[in-house]
Amino acid sequence: MPRDVELVLHGEPVTEGAGVRLRRMFGYFEAPMFDPFLLLDDFRSDRPEDFIKGFPWHPHRGIETITYILRGDVEHGDSMGNKGVISSGDVQWMTAGSGIIHQEMPKGDAHGAMHGFQLWANLPASHKMMEPRYRSITAAEIPVAQLAQGVTARVIAGTVTGAAGPVTGPAADIVTDPGYLDLTVPAGVTHEHPVPRGHTAIAYVIGGTGVITGAAAGNTGDTAVADRTLVLFRRPDGAERAEGEDSVSFRAGGDGLRLLLFTGRPLGEPVAWRGPIVMNTDQELETAFREVRSGTFIRHPAPAGLDR
Repeated sequence: MPRDVELVLHGEPVTEGAGVRLRRMFGYFEAPMFDPFLLLDDFRSDRPEDFIKGFPWHPHRGIETITYILRGDVEHGDSMGNKGVISSGDVQWMTAGSGIIHQEMPKGDAHGAMHGFQLWANLPASHKMMEPRYRSITAAEIPVAQLAQGVTARVIAGTVTGAAGPVTGPAADIVTDPGYLDLTVPAGVTHEHPVPRGHTAIAYVIGGTGVITGAAAGNTGDTAVADRTLVLFRRPDGAERAEGEDSVSFRAGGDGLRLLLFTGRPLGEPVAWRGPIVMNTDQELETAFREVRSGTFIRHPAPAGLDR
């Protein structure tokens, strides 16, 4: 049986960075329900004034940030010396670990459109202070799994068994064993997708309409979804101690359905969170911000000329 629906959210507009207008689908207050995920921002806009001021230099510690671009370009740089442009279809998977300082400056495309998403994933206490690492994944490196009835999955992280066999995404060796899929379901098709038992499962609709097949809280029928609808699925009782798989199920409407599907192993640890830094205790947070102020935050060798 597919999982039931635990929660449906439609997000709220917020302004971040130097003045970027975006829609936060979940964040600080909802994070305990989404463990190991902390935040999901949707920054799709066709108006450059909504995003052009960008996210100037800022620190991160204790988390991973995953940026997925559908349209437009984002220029980036960091304290490890990485720099470049993330373009349409690309993914940036950044593990902040012990600390990184970076900037992300959206530029949009030739028509002034900037469409993308940023997901934050927590790191367990045992890996909060791991060596930072940066992965740039181009659109061409993301494999597509062909599933039954014309369903396709761009596999960013995790493994999907397609018609030609297992397809594994390029974002591997991640602590929380995440799955990150971009699923397209043709009009009228019902697709039941396996997810690891005990893992958090989240669907975020980014195009079309449809229904989530499975009971929701206070509703014994299906849950209608459309663009910018986020669904958290309920983990079966006792699932955190079980192995194997269960599933989530979607039925596309007349215009098809496109959604992002995130899965991850919950950490079950205390969260101390302030701004761009997420640790386990308030003392660890104070230490991090004291190091930011004193210039001792970065543990890795910084490239020559970086004064941040």
